[in-house]
Order: sequence, then C-alpha cells, then structure tokens
Amino acid sequence: MRNWISFPHREGTHSRQAHADLPEQAIYERELGRSGFFGPATHMHHKHAPTDWSNWEGPLRPRAFDLNELQEEVNSLSPWVMPDILSNPHCRYRIWRLHEPMPFLVRNADGDELLFIHEGGGEFYCDYGHLTVKDGDYVVIPRGTMWRIEPTAPLLILMIEATDDSYQLPDKGLVGNHAIFDPAALDVPAINERFLAQQDENPWSLQIKRHNQVSVVTWPFNPLDAQGWHGDLCVVRLNWRDIRPLMSHRYHLPPSAHSTFVTSRFVICTFVPRPIESDPGALRVPFYHSNDDFDEVLFYHAGDFFSRDNIERGMVTFHPAGFTHGPHPKAFAAGLAHAKTFTDEVAVMLDTRDALAVGQIGEKVENLQYVSSWQRPETSGK
Repeated sequence: MRNWISFPHREGTHSRQAHADLPEQAIYERELGRSGFFGPATHMHHKHAPTDWSNWEGPLRPRAFDLNELQEEVNSLSPWVMPDILSNPHCRYRIWRLHEPMPFLVRNADGDELLFIHEGGGEFYCDYGHLTVKDGDYVVIPRGTMWRIEPTAPLLILMIEATDDSYQLPDKGLVGNHAIFDPAALDVPAINERFLAQQDENPWSLQIKRHNQVSVVTWPFNPLDAQGWHGDLCVVRLNWRDIRPLMSHRYHLPPSAHSTFVTSRFVICTFVPRPIESDPGALRVPFYHSNDDFDEVLFYHAGDFFSRDNIERGMVTFHPAGFTHGPHPKAFAAGLAHAKTFTDEVAVMLDTRDALAVGQIGEKVENLQYVSSWQRPETSGK
C-alpha cells in the first residue's frame, strides 16, 4: 500500500510536530486516535490537563486492581478453575498461583494461551519437550498443546487467552525483523534427559477446556512420550530481559512501538527499562490520549512505574475506551523538569479492540479511589 503525502489541517496554537516542542501557553497535548496508535490522529493543545476532572459519576472510569490481595481464590493445581479478572469474547485475563507440581496435564481447546511468569520458577513439560521457566518469561502455548508445570519456587502467573485465535509476532515494518527482539531469542522446548525421564507407565489424566467446560481423558501411561519432532509450530519462550526496546531521544514513541505479540483482536506490549528522551523539546512521559477503539490494561511486574502514583508490582490498571487519560500530575511535572534520565519499569500491556468486562474477583480487589488519583488540589477542592 502506498503512503501518499498528506498535509494535516492546523488551527490556532499548536506544535510543529506531535509530542515535541509544545507551546508554552498550551503544554497539555492530547492525541485523539483511531485504530489504537495505527490510524488517523489529531493532536489537541489545551491550557488545562485533560485529566483534571473534579468529579466522576457512572461506570466508565479508570480502574485499578491489586492482584497481590488474591491468595486462595487463585491458588489451584488447575488453571481452568481460575476466574476471569477481565474478559470479552476474544480474550480472558486471569491470574494463577501454583505451589505444587501439577499431577495431571491440561489442554486449552478454546484458543492459544499466554503465560507471563510474574513470580517464581519451575519446569514446564509439554508435547514438544521441556523448558525451565523463571520470572519475566512469556510462554506462548498453541491451542491444543498438552502441558503441565512442576514449580521449583511458588509461581504467580498472568494468563491471557486468545479465545478462538492465535498469537503471532508483530509487523516490525521499517526497523526490520530483528528489531525489538530477534526471533532467534525465542526458546523452544527440548527433548532432553529431563523430558525423557518424566515419561512413565503410570496412569495420567488430561483436563481439556472447551467452551469453558472441562473434560478429562485418562491414559494408562504418560502421553507426553514424544521421542522427537520436526516442524514450525510449537511452544515458545521469551524473557523481557531479551527485549531491546525501540528508542528515540527526540520523540516519545507510542505503546504500539513496543508490541511483543499480536492477535486479530488484541495486542500485547512490553515496557522495559530504557533511556528517557533527552532532546530539550521532546515529551518525556506518555502523552494524554483518547484511544477510542481499544480498552487498555497494564500489569505492573517490576520497577518504578514512572507515569503512575501509588502503583506497586502485581497491580493492574484498566482504562476502558471512551475517555482521555495519561500520566499522573507528579509524573507530568517530573517529565517537564527532566527529573529522570532512565526508566526502570517492566510492565505488560494488553490493548483489546473489544470492550472488556470486569469479573467479580476483580471488583473484590479494586481500588475505588484510583479515579481520583489524577486530581490536583485545585480541582479536588482539598
């Protein structure tokens, strides 16, 4: 497809380019975009921060959930009994605690599964062989794969199901296939001594999830008995430490530049430590934006989350489509002052084209004051 030269319309006081050299009398830039950060967009310039609301009524609001408070509710040997924190017809977002070796196998017949290892580690066995997993690992499990985990340290796992869909790598466009992470950094299971040693002639069962119902199949032997394989469909592992983020010292890149995995209805992005923009005119924090086609979810894994106040590791923020959001006031002020030169945050972002519903277990650990966390004293009346 050819990209013809176009000249966006301009009105009033505005910057020459987006996210840079903002006019002093209108430093609050707001991006109104379509199709996430891939479609047409307009950049508004305001004299007040778009998030300086003084009151909020109704269900459409920014929300935050502290998943650290979920203990026994998400502790199970089977991932299929985990309740949804967020969900839509194309995605299920869950958390799972696993402390003991799984005594059975599982298979997702509803879609691909993505595991993000937030805490702990273990030995992962599947049709294709064996992988050792640790904190910070993504494990992409193709639909129909048999698998189980033996923890070596208590595991806390974020699970994101691509319902009736599959995970693929993003189109990296002009920067080439080896940018962000080289596909050579993807690890695959091995038919190794550990995998062969777990094969036995004892009865094993398989829990198959289909249409969110579980069927159980039993064999008089371990069905993970592969002796070898060849092909290009298998489980893959990627650790965030192998991601080398795109950077620009003169321009704050949108979240889409940090895409890690994509499906037809949502995208997974990973924010990892990087230098902060150093050009005097560059915006140094996430810009205010109205992303009206996607719901946005952030899981905070590690570090100092520089665009948010009072957010700790293991927490989730949820910004539904339909309102403007952006950095908290302290973060915006720190960006103007160039108070930090490097970010040390690690976070997993989910952007969905379809509206997400909050499950009861999410509402149980919601911070209801999160909607007020953008307020300044002059707007809150304090």
